[in-house]
Amino acid sequence: MAAMTDPAPDIDDRHPADVVTAMVDYVLDPAETWPRWDLQPIEVPVEGEPPRVYTPHKAVRRVADHLLDHLAEIEARLAGRPTEPDRWHGSSVTTASDLAQFTHDDLDEAKSRLRRLALIRKGLGGLGLLYGSHGEHPVADVAVEKAPARRASGAVLNGRPVREL
Repeated sequence: MAAMTDPAPDIDDRHPADVVTAMVDYVLDPAETWPRWDLQPIEVPVEGEPPRVYTPHKAVRRVADHLLDHLAEIEARLAGRPTEPDRWHGSSVTTASDLAQFTHDDLDEAKSRLRRLALIRKGLGGLGLLYGSHGEHPVADVAVEKAPARRASGAVLNGRPVREL
């Protein structure tokens, strides 16, 4: 499988949970129109690789995958275990289910799924598991902990195809 060509996202001063919430909002805002999607995938060229194909189901799947990966990485660090490598094919693969019609029920499910995952991520920070009361970081360097949120949001926000569906 070819490596992703997206540049590493910048680390800034936003809390990682806020980045994740913004990513979910960015996807769910245009999702209101997806039940009217014409079943024509958006094709996005990628330098040195085959073009990527995007559909409403794929956008939801990729954001959920990113959030699950982020949560698994945080959990492994809290448990003192190595993180498990991500074996998803990412946006380079479009499944048959990605090409299905996106219904109002799919929209309701996507909202529930993505918002719940974002709330779980936000809750981890609220429990003080990732940041101490004075901003110290008991798990790892702050930039390391912020990186998964930036990768997740960068994959969606830098690609922009979800806005075109």
